Amino acid sequence: MTNTAEANGIPWRKAREWIEQAGRPWNDVLSSSSIAYPDYYLKPFHAYDLGNLCWEAAFEQEIASRAVGSRNYPQYKEKGEDAFRDAFDTALSSLGASVPSQGVIVDFGCGTGASTRRLASKWTDAKKIIGIDLSPYFVGVGRKLLELKPNSFLEGGSWVTTIYSDSRIDLQVGDIANNSQLPDEFADVINLQFVFHELPLSAMKAVVDEAYRMLKPGGQMWVCEMDFDSPAYAKQRDNALMFSLLRATEPYLDEYADGMVEIRQAIAQRFGIVKIKAATGRHYALVATKIGRKSDYPASEVILDDQRFRADGAYEFKDTHLQLWETTGNQGEILLKKRTIELAIKIVE
Repeated sequence: MTNTAEANGIPWRKAREWIEQAGRPWNDVLSSSSIAYPDYYLKPFHAYDLGNLCWEAAFEQEIASRAVGSRNYPQYKEKGEDAFRDAFDTALSSLGASVPSQGVIVDFGCGTGASTRRLASKWTDAKKIIGIDLSPYFVGVGRKLLELKPNSFLEGGSWVTTIYSDSRIDLQVGDIANNSQLPDEFADVINLQFVFHELPLSAMKAVVDEAYRMLKPGGQMWVCEMDFDSPAYAKQRDNALMFSLLRATEPYLDEYADGMVEIRQAIAQRFGIVKIKAATGRHYALVATKIGRKSDYPASEVILDDQRFRADGAYEFKDTHLQLWETTGNQGEILLKKRTIELAIKIVE
């Protein structure tokens, strides 16, 4: 991914070197926490043996996110992530996503805070934007970025985006599937961007329950995720070899894909009103509204408005994402082919 990112104009190595040097000594920014990590969180993720519980993963999260964005919207190259996130903003807005003046937004699974900062930038009338993540390493890097306020490489700076300080943003270490330690009916919006597919189904349902507990009546839960009902992902999953490339760094991807219908039903029965819409050719946006204090709605009372497919059965958007074998850099193509061969050998063995 490093070589493909740099082929798209994203300075992976330089940005990684800058953040690692700029924040030293890093152990001084680690949050003291008594949280007991659940077993599912201790598995390797995203090709890091220690998963999200290491500095390397935290240093590279936002850089990798820029790289993934450039693959989703290759025509935008280094600005692909901006177009990618804009697509979700558009979809959420069309579903009625809103934040009241002086409202409180809680960003579940915030990582280093890229999504949290974007929420703060978009919803300028919000009173508070709280990001919660289970990794003290991610939260530590996120806090340091807010302190350093770097400029993007596109503006002559050293980081992959320009970051502004914002006193409304508060990044915290917490367990969104167990006890985030925030009060009942505290938030107007709970945001989850690419969180569900990294959880086992039981933890997904626990996160939904925690979001419901924290939301005020009339509050909304926003979900942005991969859509395995989309033709693009369905086709990819049908190809065992190609899908193994994706699954290799996502231990719960099959459980997420198989459980999509079940988790949507769980959300609908908990909240009562759910709207879902395609955001890209392989992703969806969802808005669930907490009607009152009632929960566990019977199926006959649930409103589930699914707008992902057109009347003719076609998915709303065409897929613009580069295929797994496609790349904009020769070196990246060589590495990808090598990885494909290695996985093929393992499957045969």
